Amino acid sequence: MVATASPLSPPSSASFRHLLVPYAGRNSPACTAVLAGLRLPNLDSLLARLTLAADDTQADTTRSPPHERALAQALGLAAADGCIPWAAMEARRSRVAEADDAEAWGWATLCHWQVGIDDVVLGDPAAIEIDAAESDALLKAAQPFFEEDGIALHASAVPGRWLARGQVFRDLATASIDRAIGWPISQWSPLSDKARSVRRLQNEMQMLLYTQRVNDDRAARGVPPINSFWLSGTGALPPNLLPFDLDAPTVIGTLRPAALRDDGQAWADAWRALDTGPIAEALAAAKRGEEVALTLCGDLAAKRFTTHKRTFGRWVKGFFARHSATTLLATL
Repeated sequence: MVATASPLSPPSSASFRHLLVPYAGRNSPACTAVLAGLRLPNLDSLLARLTLAADDTQADTTRSPPHERALAQALGLAAADGCIPWAAMEARRSRVAEADDAEAWGWATLCHWQVGIDDVVLGDPAAIEIDAAESDALLKAAQPFFEEDGIALHASAVPGRWLARGQVFRDLATASIDRAIGWPISQWSPLSDKARSVRRLQNEMQMLLYTQRVNDDRAARGVPPINSFWLSGTGALPPNLLPFDLDAPTVIGTLRPAALRDDGQAWADAWRALDTGPIAEALAAAKRGEEVALTLCGDLAAKRFTTHKRTFGRWVKGFFARHSATTLLATL
């Protein structure tokens, strides 16, 4: 499977092919180093047939990374930075919440905070290897602490990621976990007065998790302890909104793991596989005259390219302005 298995990967239509590629560009040392030698012939050919339709370039200090902003736009979700209601969307889609539910939700993702000499760094939750039984056991232990702050916790389809419902999450900007992984938590934690209860809950959970048998068993297996949670995906959906439609993009998640750990060789290999797989398929569709869209995302930008018809003047301008795929990826 090339699409990420998450609520951020809605179904797509066979008559309209839109690929959204997170981490197509990465401004980390190892990924940047391999980019100059990367050859992606199918992407080169596909981009030669497409026209730049949208360019969302912002600072890498935004809480919502480019790929999340691009997906939200494709789904018709208008939200401020850090307030894209992904958790509310998952709750409604999985029927944890009713279709008319207008409550605010957030994702509480269990994680390992790596304590260093000078700071505390957020580790990738995908690396903690938590299963459903562990997640459920910790959920039961944590629920009373969250309930004291008016927050209801629910399990989700992803072990270690809980759905949290509470008024505190309304208009509370939080950083995507994709922004925060590998960085000091102080850089991305919500610091507003409204988030004070969340910060207190994180402290309480650190003490609670330290005492849990789940972590004793994990220590015996040699896997990292679960010692806190990260809050993200906060916000509320309008009642009865159906945010998924047949023309929603297919999200390609294969570049993400290597990009987050700055494994340049693995990232380049994942790009080559993507070029000979979904990109080649999109190119074939474009050659058949089908409508194709491609959104490439990096740390700074999300750029959407489409097969919209071009006038001769725009074609000439595009021809002389054309760059290689890797030159484009460096701008993301």
